[in-house]
Amino acid sequence: MTHPAPEPASEDLLRRMAPQVLGALLRRYGHFDAAEDAVQEALLAAARQWPEEGRPRNPRGWLIRVASHRLTDQLRSEAARRRREETAAALTPRDAFVAPPPGEDRAPAEEDTLTLLFLCCRADLPAAGRIALTLRAVGGLTTAEIARALLVPEATMAQRISRAKRRIRTSASPFGSPADPADPAAAGEQEQEQAGERERAARLADVLHVLYLIFNEGYTATSGRELQRADLATEAIRLTRAVHALLPDDGEVAGLLALMLLTDARRAARTGPDGSLIPLAEQDRTRWDRDAIAEGVALVSDALTRTPLGPYQLRAAIAAVHDEAAGDEDTDWAEILALYEVLVRLVPGPVERLGHAVAVAMVHGPRRALDLLAALDDDDHLAGHHRLEAVRAHLLETAGDRAAARAAYAKAAGLTLSTPERRYLLSRAARIAE
Repeated sequence: MTHPAPEPASEDLLRRMAPQVLGALLRRYGHFDAAEDAVQEALLAAARQWPEEGRPRNPRGWLIRVASHRLTDQLRSEAARRRREETAAALTPRDAFVAPPPGEDRAPAEEDTLTLLFLCCRADLPAAGRIALTLRAVGGLTTAEIARALLVPEATMAQRISRAKRRIRTSASPFGSPADPADPAAAGEQEQEQAGERERAARLADVLHVLYLIFNEGYTATSGRELQRADLATEAIRLTRAVHALLPDDGEVAGLLALMLLTDARRAARTGPDGSLIPLAEQDRTRWDRDAIAEGVALVSDALTRTPLGPYQLRAAIAAVHDEAAGDEDTDWAEILALYEVLVRLVPGPVERLGHAVAVAMVHGPRRALDLLAALDDDDHLAGHHRLEAVRAHLLETAGDRAAARAAYAKAAGLTLSTPERRYLLSRAARIAE
C-alpha cells in the first residue's frame, strides 16, 4: 500500500508554527534568547529539508524536536564553558533539555501560542518593550516592520527589543504567571486580589494592542509591493479567537475580534487584478464577506449591550456602520461621527483624531476638518506620516483647492514605503493635474 507523498514546507505554515514552537520550548525550558535562536534554526532546517524530503506528518512535533536538540547543544556548550569540571551527564534535568519522545502528549498548539502571548506581556517590562517583543516573538514581524507599525525609528525599536530580552534573561522568574505582592504579609487578601486583577488587566490590554497591530500590518502592509499580508491578518484573527474563547465575557476582546472580522471582510475588494489599491468608497461591496460581517456585527452588538464600553467596541461599531451600508452614499456618517466623538474622549490618540477629522468632513464639510488636521501637525507620532498627508490631500481636493491637494498627494506618496499606496497617491495627484 502506497502513502501520499508528504507536502513540502510553506512560508505560511512556518510562520504559523513559529510562535507555537517557541511557546512550547519556553514552557518547558525557559531561556528566551536561546529558545528563539533554536526555533529560527529549526525553521531554516525545515525550509531546506522539507522541499526535498517532504513535509513530516507532524510538522509541529518535528520543529519542536529539532529546536529542542539545537537548544540542548547550545546550553550544554555554554554549561561546559562555565563548569569545565562537570560533564553533560551531571546537568540537572531542567538544564539537560532532553527532547520528549515523538509519541509523548503535548500541550495543544493554541495553548503554547497563548502562553507565549501572555508571557511576553510581563508587568515588569515597559509597555513599549512588551508590545515590541510580542510582535517579534508571536507575530513574526521584523524589527523594521514593528518600528513602522509603532511610528518610531528602527534603531529605537531594536533597543526596546534588546532591553526586553535582557530584562527577561536576568529575571529571577522570567516565565511565571502574574505574581503576587512581594511581601504577602504586608498586604491583605483583598489588596492581593486587586493587585492581581490590575496586572492581568494590564497584560490583557497589551495582548489586545499587539494583536491589533499585527492585524493592521496584515491588512495594510507598511512596506513592500503588496498592499495586504493575509497571513498576518489571518493569524491575528486566529489568536484573537483563541483569547475570546478563554475570555468570552470580556467586552474588549469581543470588540477586537469583531473589529478584525468587520475590517477583514473587505479584503477581496481592496485591490484590483494588478494589486492596485481600491479605496473604500469605490469598492465592489458584493465581494465583501457577508458571513464575517454578520459575525462581527453580532459580536459587537452583544458586547455593547452587556459589557463596559471600550475603544475596540467603538472601533468595531464604526466598522459595522460602514459594512452595513448598501453603498458608499448610504453610509450613516452622522452615526460614525457620534461614535468617533465618544472614541476620542476615551482614547485621544492621533490615529483616532485623524479618523474623527474624516467623519467631521463628511458631516460638516472639509474646511472644518482641515482645521482639526492642523492641530495634528505638531503631534510627534503623526507629523510627517503619509496618512496625515493623504487625508489632508483628500480634504483639500474636496474643498476645491486643487494645487494644494496635488502637492499633498505627492508629499504623501513620498512618505509611504508601500508600493500600492504610493501608486494610488501619485495617480490621484496626476488626475488632479489633468
